[in-house]
Amino acid sequence: MTLNEIAKSLRNDSARATLIYAFNATGKTQLSVAYKNATKQEDGVHTGVYYNAYSEDLFVWDNDEENNGTSARLTVLPSSLSKFHSLMSEDNVRDKLNAYKPKFGFAFNQHKDDPEKGIESITFFIPNQNPDLPQQPIKVSRGEERIFVWCFFLALFEVEGWSDKQSSHFFIDDPVSSLDDHNIFITAATLYDLIEKQFEKRKIIITTHHLGLFSILSDWIAKGEKSDKFKRNNKPLYKLHILSSKSGELELENCRNDVFLYHLRVLQLLSLARDAKDIRTYHFALLRQVLENVASFLGVGQFSYVLNQIGINEPNRVADIVNALSHKKVYYYESDIVVKDNLDIFDEVMDGLRAKYNFVLHEV
Repeated sequence: MTLNEIAKSLRNDSARATLIYAFNATGKTQLSVAYKNATKQEDGVHTGVYYNAYSEDLFVWDNDEENNGTSARLTVLPSSLSKFHSLMSEDNVRDKLNAYKPKFGFAFNQHKDDPEKGIESITFFIPNQNPDLPQQPIKVSRGEERIFVWCFFLALFEVEGWSDKQSSHFFIDDPVSSLDDHNIFITAATLYDLIEKQFEKRKIIITTHHLGLFSILSDWIAKGEKSDKFKRNNKPLYKLHILSSKSGELELENCRNDVFLYHLRVLQLLSLARDAKDIRTYHFALLRQVLENVASFLGVGQFSYVLNQIGINEPNRVADIVNALSHKKVYYYESDIVVKDNLDIFDEVMDGLRAKYNFVLHEV
């Protein structure tokens, strides 16, 4: 299939939420463009709202090199979105940023000559305790910049006027570039919140190259505590796809009813984190994915069966711990640091899986 054909099939699909996993360079960003073209009205007006690499390109650094960076700022290029900036406040963005616990403050700089042009630039600074002292502009890291831009768009999604007029769908392409794993999983939580609030009103399509993001988000929707919300008459209102080119041409494969066969890649990611002695709570969500995939392959309903098979004492108790640490609130609102007892459980389960099922993990 061509990207245009895939875009049309997504347009005609009845699913309210669609998650698509794809390797880098498969064509995710171009798929968002193809979908935009496939859903335009006859007069060329867009019917949905998009976040992709082109959205990120609207934000460009002015490093102020002539003044040693003393007035560094993130400029916002003019676009069709500029007219909606005045409807969005700094507090709206801060509300979205809070989950990431940012170490920086920011301020909008409006176009002075014409407020309807929207935000001209954004200044970042380290908050100080003395409000009488001037804030010194700083340049934030690439990851912090991407977090800010994502939260800017999350706030913009809620602005009446833009999202209401283009209310057919949200198409979000990989909002996790340049982020570390912890922030990627916080982003998964923000995406889940967006889906939960919006999927009944508009179609939501999310593409990503990040296996962890895809796995955890699909797990929350398909098996989480609110999974019944995403069903109607016991039929799912979502679809999970893999965009692949293994047959020589692009295909949109359905993976919901099959074992997601990237479990070896997940095991590789877990092994790398273990070797680096950097296990965080979100790694238990990935570990749960592996256990569930093995359970599905064996034709059993609960992964506690797998824990029993690999020699784990008190498998039901360990399953409860893995489930608890897989909950989004654990690493969305709380610390992602894992206590020693749980680290021991992680090591025991990983060793048991490798020994029982002889998984061979190549270096990545």
